[in-house]
Amino acid sequence: LLNINVGGKLFQIAYKVLAQYPITRLGKLALHTDPVKKLQLCDDYLVQKNEYFFDRDPSIFHYVFHFYRSGVLWVMDEMCPSNFVEEIEYWGIHLKYSQRCCRILFEEKRDELNEYLKIEKQLEAELEPLESGAQFDGKFLGQFRKTVWNLIENPYSSVPAKIIAVMSSFFVLISIVGMTLSTVEEMKNKTGKMWMEQMEMICAIFFTSEYIMRLISSSSFKNFLRAAFNAIDLVAILPFYIQILFENLDDGDMQYHEELHKVENVSKLGKVLKLIKLMRIFRILKLARHSTGLRAFSFTMRQCYQQVCCLLLFIAMGVFTFSALIHSVEHDVPGTDFTSIPCAWWWAAVSLSTVGYGDTVPDTILGRMVAFVCISFGIILNGMPISILYNKFSDYYAKLKAHEMSQ
Repeated sequence: LLNINVGGKLFQIAYKVLAQYPITRLGKLALHTDPVKKLQLCDDYLVQKNEYFFDRDPSIFHYVFHFYRSGVLWVMDEMCPSNFVEEIEYWGIHLKYSQRCCRILFEEKRDELNEYLKIEKQLEAELEPLESGAQFDGKFLGQFRKTVWNLIENPYSSVPAKIIAVMSSFFVLISIVGMTLSTVEEMKNKTGKMWMEQMEMICAIFFTSEYIMRLISSSSFKNFLRAAFNAIDLVAILPFYIQILFENLDDGDMQYHEELHKVENVSKLGKVLKLIKLMRIFRILKLARHSTGLRAFSFTMRQCYQQVCCLLLFIAMGVFTFSALIHSVEHDVPGTDFTSIPCAWWWAAVSLSTVGYGDTVPDTILGRMVAFVCISFGIILNGMPISILYNKFSDYYAKLKAHEMSQ
């Protein structure tokens, strides 16, 4: 018998049994005749008791011991998968020796744990700033840049930093309200335009100052440009300056071009200016910098992109299928709106989403039966991923809030 001491507990296994598994650590220990090689396989050897000592977990070795006796590796649900795999790899035993049913459940549990740890790291990285205050030590104007960095990136560092964070959200809201009011007919007079322009100029100055402060306090210009939030900040301020540039070009064209070209240029520039002004709506994305809910929503969409893509695929399949069905049963009806399958796409999309505008409806009984099946399919289809997305969103939101509180 081979005497084995694992973490203070004594086990005895026959050499004949261990020799059946020569690849395992104990199998090699039983087969080797060189004492030096045997000592390399264990942590210590007690000559008086003829015991090989291993400084490992004795509770898990019970399953290893059972494996040598029966040839089957037990896998218990209450074990930590990572710890168990680490232990059996040390002993040189493969998971294939376990029963197939237990192995499948164990691998599922291990995958779930790995996915959980991966998401935990990603959630921590979501709140982790791209840089830390320690990165400015020993650099040019390090103390000044660190102070600016705390003001802009770390709202919990001081009261002024908290005020700047609140002001950032406030100016975003003011900018969106201003853009909305600028489309109201009553605000298009001379006084209203002047107020809107002044409001837009103040918001643009604040956003520009905020962007410059972030740029100054960045330790790496390349990492600064790669950051998603900094790209959003740039999109928030660019429309203002592009609008000024195009308006100046417009004035130049009015002075130097002929009358016909003037009208064409003004028309083109007007369309471009409208598009540029519309880009200001993306300023609302700046709120995600200080909103845990928006971050949790963005993180949920990134994690559940496969489910979302499947949902869109099923919707597309439903639209094509039911538009073809409704066209086949309704196209002979006089005055029908279902004159072709593409014309029926809108009806299928509205019915699948269970919105039901009622602008296009079937007239025949068979057509209404198709519509009923389409709406029923839409209810089932929309209900499937909603619970998954909501549960994950709630879970991620709670974890993000917990990480914020711990920080």
